[in-house]
Formats: sequence, structure tokens, C-alpha cells
Amino acid sequence: MPTTAAALKQAMKSRRAMIVPGAANALFARIVEDLGFEAVYVTGAGVVNMKLGVPDIGLGTIKELAETTAEMADVTSLPLIVDMDTGFGNPLNVVRSVRLLERAGASALQIEDQVFPKKCGHFAGKEVIPAIEMIDKIKAAVDTRRDQDLQIIARTDARAIEGLDAAIERAQFYIEAGADATFVEAPVDASELARIAAALAVPQFANIVHGGRTPDPGQEALAEMGFSVVLYANAALQAAMHGARAALSVLKSDGRLDRAAPILAGFEERQRIVGKPAWDAIEQTFSTRK
Repeated sequence: MPTTAAALKQAMKSRRAMIVPGAANALFARIVEDLGFEAVYVTGAGVVNMKLGVPDIGLGTIKELAETTAEMADVTSLPLIVDMDTGFGNPLNVVRSVRLLERAGASALQIEDQVFPKKCGHFAGKEVIPAIEMIDKIKAAVDTRRDQDLQIIARTDARAIEGLDAAIERAQFYIEAGADATFVEAPVDASELARIAAALAVPQFANIVHGGRTPDPGQEALAEMGFSVVLYANAALQAAMHGARAALSVLKSDGRLDRAAPILAGFEERQRIVGKPAWDAIEQTFSTRK
């Protein structure tokens, strides 16, 4: 049987704009798999938003990310594309980050060229490191991975700082350094998306953030452009935040949940998603009370 990394590598070659939702925790990863998607994006922003309740400004740690990745790998068979930000420091930190995340169950690792600590790719005020420093990080990641199918995805945030031409040039450098795929963050229109996909030979990632800088042309258009993967990094998180606020607002105003029922998952659905029937079966298998 191919590994999840090998399966993801093969899927990325097709350039069919495979949609990959982001998950901030193991429950969201279960929902992604239950709906029939092919992979899960372990979103750095989502992890710090949900786990720590803080913005995506570099406050998370590699230990927290590795813990969350391992929790997801324990409950889903899908490939995990893990956002490891800047690698949490210099090339030495990248080596440690790759080791931890590969052991935790990652099938692909995304590393970016922002200054550490980084910011969300759709925030203002970002800075990027010199390309040569990012090249060293990519080489460290490629050299450290044990499974050669583990995909190293090089992201550049240079579009917002140096312009699109410079961002594409950086991506070319990163490919030459050994990156398996590249990811030019935050293009501002469809023409820029098309240029990115046409200019770069390896599989390309697009990142669609509701309310962010990049428009959403849709899967069909992105496939025609030649993108391999389209990330919807925090769609589930944003939906959960909206739903939680709506339900709790009803509870606060009414003192009961009747009006919120249409937006609440049913009790049985909740148990199905978290795998209770499988745990019941295990309990029956090993129970001495028969």
C-alpha cells in the first residue's frame, strides 16, 4: 500500500485544483474526511486561533503544532499537509521541526520565507528574509526528511512586499533548492493567479481566505490555470466561530436553545463523527462483563 505521502504526491501531479480544507483540530479533520475530501491542511493560523485564542502573529510553537498534527493523524487516514510557518527559526530549527512533524504524521510540510516571528499571509506589515536564507531552510528540510515522498512546499510572501515578479523569481529559486511544490501567497486577482501557475513548473498551491486578498475563481477555473491544490485554510474555523456565536446568542437571549436547533449538530450525528460506534465495538470486544 502506498503511504499517505506517496498518495498526496501523486494527487498533486494531476494539477486538478484538488480542494483541501483546513482543520484546526482533530474534530475538524474527522469532518473533512467524513465529507470525502482527499487531504487535510493543518492550518497554522487555525491552530493558534483555536488552541491558544490568539492571532496568527507567530505566537505558536513547534511543540503545539506537532501535538495537534499527531492528534489529527490518530483519527484520520487522509494525508496531512502541515503549515510549519517559517520552520520556527533558522535551518537548525527547521531540522528539528521536520523531524517532529514527520514523526507526528505529516505527509507534506509547508515552509515560508517570512521573518520570524511571522504574520498571517493576508495581514499588512509582513517582512521576508533574503532568498538565500530561505534556500538554506529548504535544503535543510529536504535533507532531513526520512520519507522521500514527504512533500516540501516552499511558500513565498514576497508578493505583498517586492511584487509579483520578485515572488515568482523567489519561487524559481526555491524549486532549484529542492522544493517539491511552491505556494505564492496572496495574489490579488485572477490574472496574477494565472501567471503564477503558468510560470512555475512544479505543482502550485493557491490559498483562498474568506475576506482575504485573493479572489476565489472556483475549482474549475483554478484547474484550468494549472493549480494542483487549493487550500481553504480556515473555512471550517470561520464557520464554527459564526455558528457558535449564533447559537450562544440565542441561549443568552432566550435562556433556551429551541431557536438555535437548525444550526446545531444532532446528538447522534455528533457521536458518529467522533467515532463512538467504533469505540463501542472495541469495548464489547474486550469487556469481561459478558
